Amino acid sequence: MSHSRLTLAIEDNGLTLPEAGEIAVFAPRAGFDLSALPRERCRVIQPLRPDYEAYERAGYACDVAENGRYAAALVCLPRAKKQAHDLIARAVACADVVIVDGQKTDGSDSILKECRKRAEVAGVVAKAHGKLFWFSGGDFADWAAPEWQEVDGFLTRAGVFSADGIDPASKMLAAALPAKLGRNVADLGAGWGYLSRDILSRESVETLYLVEADHVALDCARKNVEDARAAFHWADVTRWEARARMDSVVMNPPFHTGRSAEPALGVAFIEAAARMLAPSGQLWMVANRHLPYETALNAAFGQVEEIAGDGRFKVLHASRPSRARR
Repeated sequence: MSHSRLTLAIEDNGLTLPEAGEIAVFAPRAGFDLSALPRERCRVIQPLRPDYEAYERAGYACDVAENGRYAAALVCLPRAKKQAHDLIARAVACADVVIVDGQKTDGSDSILKECRKRAEVAGVVAKAHGKLFWFSGGDFADWAAPEWQEVDGFLTRAGVFSADGIDPASKMLAAALPAKLGRNVADLGAGWGYLSRDILSRESVETLYLVEADHVALDCARKNVEDARAAFHWADVTRWEARARMDSVVMNPPFHTGRSAEPALGVAFIEAAARMLAPSGQLWMVANRHLPYETALNAAFGQVEEIAGDGRFKVLHASRPSRARR
């Protein structure tokens, strides 16, 4: 476990934390054990709403981005290498001691090799198929991601889903949407706003609720969707309460919680959509072909059909949401 590496580093391998000052913890996912650090000095930097709320409930001070200087910083490696580079560059820029922790599947071995070329690594702990190491100083400025990058007429940022191009599944879903979606529409898991901009090309839409758990992606959406009808919500889709019944829900739900497909997240999106739809409301969603969402759709809706697709993706339309889900 990751927390075991942190504990070993502090207790047995010479990692000495500064005696005073805040410790920034970049991008820890819910369940990452920070018990080896003094809770009252930790500042969790987490833009993902479910993880942010998990640490907030546990009594940690949380922010969506760093603010000022810190005595030390712990970087929990994400899967995306560009994002990992950016987090380390940001940590170096704001902290005196930088600790990096991650699994081999997160690229911890290669990140360690790269960091050795730029700074003197003071110590390494290898355990449970991963590595933790720490260093001070070094030049990592070129690792910092640009604040914005332009992709096909949209602005994105490092680490957000499909940051380097329009997701082909979302493009397929947009092409399959009808001319009229009703007055109140929700884009669940709105990302950086590709689907939302397409939805707002329909005159029938009076309010579009963009619901997105990633604060960084939602910031991108605010840039990409400059329309008075758009309402932006940084929220966990599965817990978000709509202020009105939706006429339509559109979504390309995430289906990974780690490196493996986890259909339960998409099922939770389907159940959330059924709860917020009006009796005559309709759901339009896209999913990878192999994901078995039809069972959940048939349990939550009276009618389900595939309206488009190819060998990789399927676009599903569901109507008549079940009253049992309300």
